[in-house]
Amino acid sequence: MTLLVVGASHRTAPLPQLERLAAATSDADAVARAVLSQPYVNEAMVLATCNRVEVFVDVDRFHSGVAAVSAALSHGSGVAVADIVEHMYAHYDQAAVEHTFRVVAGLDSMAIGEAQVLGQVRSAYAHSRAAGHAGGRLAAVVERALRVGRRARAESGLERLGNRMVSEALARAEQVVGDLARARVAVVGAGGMAGLVVATLARSGVGTGDVTVLNRTPGPAARLAATVAGRTAALGDLPAVLDEVDVLVSCTGSVGHVVHAADVRAAVARRGGRPLVLVDLALPRDVEPLGDLDPTAVHLVDLEELAGLLAGTGPDAVRADGEVARAHAVVAEEVELWRAEAHAARVTPTVVALRSQADAVVEAELDRLRGRLGALDPAVAAEVERTVRRVVDKVLHTPTVRIKELAAQPDGSVYAEALQTLFGLTVGDSLDPVSVVGEHGDDPAAGLGRPAPGGRP
Repeated sequence: MTLLVVGASHRTAPLPQLERLAAATSDADAVARAVLSQPYVNEAMVLATCNRVEVFVDVDRFHSGVAAVSAALSHGSGVAVADIVEHMYAHYDQAAVEHTFRVVAGLDSMAIGEAQVLGQVRSAYAHSRAAGHAGGRLAAVVERALRVGRRARAESGLERLGNRMVSEALARAEQVVGDLARARVAVVGAGGMAGLVVATLARSGVGTGDVTVLNRTPGPAARLAATVAGRTAALGDLPAVLDEVDVLVSCTGSVGHVVHAADVRAAVARRGGRPLVLVDLALPRDVEPLGDLDPTAVHLVDLEELAGLLAGTGPDAVRADGEVARAHAVVAEEVELWRAEAHAARVTPTVVALRSQADAVVEAELDRLRGRLGALDPAVAAEVERTVRRVVDKVLHTPTVRIKELAAQPDGSVYAEALQTLFGLTVGDSLDPVSVVGEHGDDPAAGLGRPAPGGRP
């Protein structure tokens, strides 16, 4: 059984494709059930964020696992499997573990270091466990990744960098409407991203009462608005809110548009020429395509534009610095530790089998000795048994220590197999030949339209 991560992100897929895949994962249970219906898939977890859609599975077969995930995403999104594969990546075995660590640390996000992904992975994992879709190996990787994510943030400045996507979006809005401290802003949504938007607005000096939070459920909206002495409104009041505000930021988890083009068009007609900035931070997108609306009247800032700016292709792009390098070092250290532990665990059944075989030989020889010598003085019999066991322990000590040391090497499984052959061991939990291929550096993702990216962002 081996970890496989199949997905697409802002790095590999255009936003419309990513949006359709995100819509497919709105029913995460349906995707997980479809994948788990295959006999070679043991566990599954679905993750969808504003810039990625990924399915984590524990599989017995690589290519079949990729095919199962592709089919499930195709069925839910209506996108042909061939089109999905073209923009998809697959990470396998140790590469999948490293990718998971980097994702949870925020190093693979559109805004490097963003903290929301930590909570999103935690929620996806909790949901998968509650549904009975995840446990065992997948649980071990995700729980470890959550610890790595927290450590990477604690030992670097990632938290300082993590709100850059929101900051960049609001900076674009400020270029249109002027000083945000004098602007009226509406935030649609009340989740983690909305909280980051409101906190960033507060640091920008947006005035008391100038922030309106709209949400389907009033409780979360009221709590978020209270942090800036703002007010709340129902989603049904959105057309009227569009008349009043200078900037509207939408970041819900809805499937389907929340801000409709007809409402925007009607608001523009009533605004008397005042510009309106719409910031869409959601995936799938919250703002319906605006068609031929005058771009001087309505300015749209979306994930597609922000991806270019944050990746270093825009004129004001923010570039990675030493804090990111320190976070990468933490992840690299944790990956190496995981690798060493995983290799050591793989030889444990062989060591246990060797010790069991030795114990069986000792017991047989002691029984034979008792039969030949008859009743011995209890003290003498005990000393004979201790001596025999001590000799066997000393003989086995060096091989068992060395096999654990050698297991940490890339080809460590070869030594375990040699020990099995030399001693004629029967190992119940034998090495998985599929896993060995992944560890040896072969690229089982070569059959995909897009090779699994292995470099740093």
